[in-house]
Amino acid sequence: MFLAAGHAYVYFTYGMHWCANVVTGPEDSASAVLLRAGDVVEGLEIARGRRATARSDRDLARGPARLTVALGLTGDDDGLDLLDPASPVRLELARQPLQVHAVTLRTGVAGPGGATPWRYVADHPTVSPYRSATPRNRRDVQ
Repeated sequence: MFLAAGHAYVYFTYGMHWCANVVTGPEDSASAVLLRAGDVVEGLEIARGRRATARSDRDLARGPARLTVALGLTGDDDGLDLLDPASPVRLELARQPLQVHAVTLRTGVAGPGGATPWRYVADHPTVSPYRSATPRNRRDVQ
């Protein structure tokens, strides 16, 4: 996450999922945007093979962990230059700009970060709807 803008920051989370961010800030400054979801516009058969348990094509890249699986991203991709035309994973301009954006609280996040708003494409089938965080009761460990 401390590389220059345009690099991938791919990390393992909760001991089970790869997630990917695009670094957005200057080198040596932690600043990135989580890739939360996407539409598969090319390589549909490849994505279906990687996400064989998906119930529908809409679910292939619905959510950060599913997206990284559909794209085939792992820790080996951490640090890739997403702006380099020779990179196996690249950022490209959208074919059609997304028109509808909305702002809401972060889905399922409790604590101080839960109040931080995030932007998303409203009513898009791959975007998870807002759900408030459910406080967890801690059991006393004896």
